[in-house]
Amino acid sequence: MTEYRTKISLRLILPLLAAIIAVSPLAIDMYLPGMPELTQYFSTKMTLVQNSLSIYLLGYAVGLLVFGPMADKYARRTLVIIGLLGFLLTTVALTFAQNIEQFIALRFFQAFMSSAATVVVPGIIRQLYGKDTAKGLSYVSMIMMLAPMIAPSIGSVLLLHSWQMIFYVLAGYAFIVFVCSFYYLPDVKTIKSTITYSAVERYKIVFSNRAARFDLLTVMMASLAFFSYITAISFVYLTVFKVSEFEFSLLFALNILALMTAHFMNTRLVGKFGSRKMLRFGVVLAVVAVTSLLLASIFSLSLYYYVVAILPLMGSLSIISVNADALILQEFAEHAGTATAVNGTLRFGIGALAGPILAIFYNGSTLPFALLMAGAVYFVVICQLIQSKLNVATEEM
Repeated sequence: MTEYRTKISLRLILPLLAAIIAVSPLAIDMYLPGMPELTQYFSTKMTLVQNSLSIYLLGYAVGLLVFGPMADKYARRTLVIIGLLGFLLTTVALTFAQNIEQFIALRFFQAFMSSAATVVVPGIIRQLYGKDTAKGLSYVSMIMMLAPMIAPSIGSVLLLHSWQMIFYVLAGYAFIVFVCSFYYLPDVKTIKSTITYSAVERYKIVFSNRAARFDLLTVMMASLAFFSYITAISFVYLTVFKVSEFEFSLLFALNILALMTAHFMNTRLVGKFGSRKMLRFGVVLAVVAVTSLLLASIFSLSLYYYVVAILPLMGSLSIISVNADALILQEFAEHAGTATAVNGTLRFGIGALAGPILAIFYNGSTLPFALLMAGAVYFVVICQLIQSKLNVATEEM
């Protein structure tokens, strides 16, 4: 542990960091039940409303590219305050959107500003936890997962009033986190280097690091699988299997519970086995689960089989991501913000492609969704096999 641990109570700081990170998941998941109503309100196509999710992910990725290097140079607390304030203002502006084009544009800027707040969090955790970064990330992720678990249910209730109410409540949440961050978030200093780096030089250092390359690709493809789920799950449950909005909220919450369980398990086991072994365990579990999901789609099995396959799949994706994130951050002490930016840009950039890919191959069934999930997981296997060979070669040198 670092000296910061003696100065800051982790019991207080971790929930606040989780609340900051939860801003984007809430912005993504809370409005999912309202997509049909948004389609009617703006007199547009469902595919355009779904693409507002992809645009949000794109805006978040672009924001990470801009704010990542700044997080290694300027005060992290300042970026959090700026990001939360910008998110708050754009969230309120969304309620005044007159057409789908305005709505999509505002979603882009909403995500862009939120990235300023969230990009600093992994770097803060790395300084607080040191070699136990994966454990710290898991704790924060586990707390943060409460947000998306209840978000669709909250969204469904707020829809009884209007879709605008969803964003009013989201703005209220952002305001509370803003106030708490302003008064209670400590200014955990960045690690100062004797060399002054430009943004381009910082990115060059991250991209040229051979040890982290395939872990970055692993996070990237695991995120493609995760955002394929986020993009398509409302269609799968509500349209294909015709569950009610309330049942959809319960099923969605059940999958988030699987994510939380996986994070809790990781906090207990990563100290004993290490991040690399936990990542490999996650990969094995993901292969079994996604293959089951693919078979359920090919043979058009009942909803029960999808639920049984998706639960361990979501848990395995969280284990893969959090441990790959920790391994990446451990490679970059002075460039944690830039590494987080690269990681997040790849993660959310490819996540933004999930919507268009699913739209292109849309055929009214769950097969395109299952194929995309399976392809992403199988690519993760390839990345980790190559990473293992690189690790062996490095040890023999």
